[in-house]
Amino acid sequence: MNIILLGPPGAGKGTQAQRLVDKHGMRQLSTGDMLRAAVRAGTPTGLEAKAVMERGELVSDTIVSALIGDELDAMGSGTGAIFDGYPRTEAQAISLDAILAERGRKLDHVIELEVNEDALVERITGRFTCASCGKGYHDSFEQPKVEGTCDRCGGHEFKRRPDDNAETVRTRMAEYRAKTAPILPIYEARGIVAKVDGMADMDEVTAAIESIVAG
Repeated sequence: MNIILLGPPGAGKGTQAQRLVDKHGMRQLSTGDMLRAAVRAGTPTGLEAKAVMERGELVSDTIVSALIGDELDAMGSGTGAIFDGYPRTEAQAISLDAILAERGRKLDHVIELEVNEDALVERITGRFTCASCGKGYHDSFEQPKVEGTCDRCGGHEFKRRPDDNAETVRTRMAEYRAKTAPILPIYEARGIVAKVDGMADMDEVTAAIESIVAG
């Protein structure tokens, strides 16, 4: 099975993708991660991408398509793929169709985690972690049992990501809408788009995705 998982940063896409990986043995294909791995490994596609980036240019759709093709070949036909961050344009959507078809695959589902922007801002800006062990907390939803003391390791220092602020979150949301809007109609016309309430409890979101995948 091959799916595209859509959702803005903070929608829980990473968590849900990992649950699909754990339960179904699928592979999450993030173009950014694949690009960095290919450059580190010195693969032909990685070397081509490195040269482009060193010139300060954007990596072309052709290179990204080659990366995805390489990864699908390495995975083998028995492993399903979760596409994360790709496609973002109509041209990339067409390219993905071709990449899959060449390997006897097809796109089964496009699942979008829908979110309320104001609620998402609260969810993200309230996040903080223990500086020692990394356990996550939240101003509204999960405070340490003893104020100022980490439940897991007993540490007393906490930190927040500098980009977890309202302005950055709203900018990310606008970018997501701009990038996603062009591709949704393509897949809606095929009847393979399903929308899930990304603001629901994490386990409820997982159950909703599982019902879609089970078909």
